[in-house]
Amino acid sequence: MEQTLDCGDESLAFIEHVDCLTNMNDVMDAMERFLARFGFEKFVLHGLCRPTQRFEDAVVGRNWPLEFCKIYAEEQYAGDDPIAYLLKRTAKPFEWSERLYDAAQAPRAAEIMQRRRGFGIERGFIVPFHGAPCGIGFVHMSGDRFDLTARNNPAVHFAAFYAFDRACELRAPRAREKPLVTAREREVLTWAANGKTAWEIGEILAIAKRTVDEHARTAFRKLGAVNRTQAVAIALRDRLIDL
Repeated sequence: MEQTLDCGDESLAFIEHVDCLTNMNDVMDAMERFLARFGFEKFVLHGLCRPTQRFEDAVVGRNWPLEFCKIYAEEQYAGDDPIAYLLKRTAKPFEWSERLYDAAQAPRAAEIMQRRRGFGIERGFIVPFHGAPCGIGFVHMSGDRFDLTARNNPAVHFAAFYAFDRACELRAPRAREKPLVTAREREVLTWAANGKTAWEIGEILAIAKRTVDEHARTAFRKLGAVNRTQAVAIALRDRLIDL
């Protein structure tokens, strides 16, 4: 299992609130208020554009500058964006800055980043979701003074996934079949959501750490999750666990 996950009271309260919302604008407003606590000023919920897809059709929701979105679409920047390149290669959240590219070797990448700076988007944090309804989805957040610590990083990751999933659900409601997660797998996910390590969960449940890891991997696969945060968020969404 990966590092401990501490969802935090703030993110748990956020998902309980978002779960009751039935309007996309309300979800975006809730997301804006939540992210502001951590210093994020702008965000976009997005699917990574497919070759034949228009940029604007991949946007799930945003408070991103509309003019920047128009420029990005008109200039067809998606194919040269260093951030899009990273999104295809990692399922882990990452922070980006100017060090993503070599301006001399990638002039289009430099142009894209310069355009971002022109709209006040100079530093950002991205939470990718491989296996989203749109393929690869992500929440892209930015702010001049955002502050992520070892504790609040998972909370932001957790809330971002939940908001993205809820927004997709409101755009295109889909039938869900609850996966057949065993009682032991639910126990492991519940303790993981409460910030326990695999070793600690093993002590609580009186099983070996290796067995905890096996239960976790099986649960991740059944839920279609690529990491612990996503697995816990899906389990909470589908009422498989309760905190």
